Amino acid sequence: MERLQKVIAQAGICSRRKAEELILDGKVKVNGEICDVLGTKVSKQDIIEVNGNMISKEEKVYYIMNKPKGCLCTSSDDKGRKTVLDYMPKNERIFSVGRLDYDTSGVLLLTNDGEFCNHMIHPRYHLEKTYVVNLQGILSEDDIKQLRKGLKTKTEKYQPAKVFVLQKDLTRNCTQFELTISEGKNHQVKNMMLALGHEVRRLHRVKFAFLDVKDLRAGEYRRLKPYEIKQLNRLAMEGENK
Repeated sequence: MERLQKVIAQAGICSRRKAEELILDGKVKVNGEICDVLGTKVSKQDIIEVNGNMISKEEKVYYIMNKPKGCLCTSSDDKGRKTVLDYMPKNERIFSVGRLDYDTSGVLLLTNDGEFCNHMIHPRYHLEKTYVVNLQGILSEDDIKQLRKGLKTKTEKYQPAKVFVLQKDLTRNCTQFELTISEGKNHQVKNMMLALGHEVRRLHRVKFAFLDVKDLRAGEYRRLKPYEIKQLNRLAMEGENK
């Protein structure tokens, strides 16, 4: 037996908090009856409907992929562009854990477990993501200090980041460096660099927490091992308590 809101979240419908709101709003039925009591426990045999749609009780799957450039982290595209799901098994309903931009490559997690997804991407869990950034321009010492302190702009405040310069080419006016962040705001790395007056030429995510894709070619994927899933969840719980 598990709590109703947890079952809804695990089905990928929404976060657990949103599931609680749906329950209180009378949008959830269990075995044909409206259930608006938080903490209600259900079994695998119970039939659960959310907004009139029955949730599926599928096996939870967890993948890591080396996302190639030139594809979207969506289920479909009205312009006919490739999506990450074109590389994945066709018989599973899965979605990406967060998003990488169309022209960004590297580590991407995919799952059908909504609660796991929320734990991986919500800023309060402080899971680190590391990128190799190819920058048009020279990253100055002042830029690095701002990033490490926590960059502030007129519209955003970013958490402190880790910065490690790999290469500076004064002749070509470019910098390559590693940037580690623990949040995932929309277009975050590009917007951070833009705020510093620089343009990102190439962006590759080399790590998600402790996971990398050194053994996977672009477009390849594998299932996460049970101990990897357990470790990710443990890190998320530890991050929440920071």
